[in-house]
Amino acid sequence: MVDRELVTADTEVSDLQREQKKADTDVEQVRQRRARNQQRLDSGQVTSPRDLENLQHEIGSLDRRISDLEDAELEVMEKLEAAEVVQTDLRSRAEAFAGRQTELETSRDAAIKELDEQRAGVADKRAVVAAELPEGLIAQYQRLREHNGGIGAAPLVGKRCMGCRMELAPSDLNAIKAAAPDAVLRCEECGRILVRTADSAV
Repeated sequence: MVDRELVTADTEVSDLQREQKKADTDVEQVRQRRARNQQRLDSGQVTSPRDLENLQHEIGSLDRRISDLEDAELEVMEKLEAAEVVQTDLRSRAEAFAGRQTELETSRDAAIKELDEQRAGVADKRAVVAAELPEGLIAQYQRLREHNGGIGAAPLVGKRCMGCRMELAPSDLNAIKAAAPDAVLRCEECGRILVRTADSAV
C-alpha cells in the first residue's frame, strides 16, 4: 500500500519538477527579452516616436507577461513543496516498514533454524528409542500415524485419550488397569496406541 502511494508521489514530484523547470525557463526568456527592449530604449537607438511608443507598449506587455508567469511559477513551487512533504513522509514510512520486515524475516529465520535443530534432536532421540522397540510395534505405530493425521500414539490423561479427546468407558479403564505394564494398549474410539502416564486415572 505505502509502496504504491510512494510510486504515485514520486511520479507527481517528478512531473512538478519538470513543470517548474519549464516555468523557470519561460520566465527567464521573457525577462531577457524585456531587458533587451529596455536596453534599446535606454540607449537612445530608437528615435522614431512611433517606434518608441511600440517599444514601450511591448515592455508593458512583457511586464504583465512576467507577472503572470511568476504567479504560475509560484503556484507550481507551492504544489511541488506540498508533494515533496508527502513524498518524504511516505519514504520514511516505507523505510520503516522495510526495516520492520527485515527484523521479522531475521526473527523468522532464527525461529526456523531453532525448529530445524529441535527437529533434528527429536529425530535422533526417536531413532534411539525406535531401535529398542519391536519392529512389529514400530510398523503398527506407523500405520496408525498415517491413518490418524500424523499422530499414532497419545497419552491417557485422567480418563481421556488425548488423541481423540474422548473419555474412556469404565470397562476400558478396568482393562487398562489390569493390563501388564509393557502391554500395548489401544483407544477403543480412535485406535491410537495409549501411553500411560503419571496423570492417567489407572
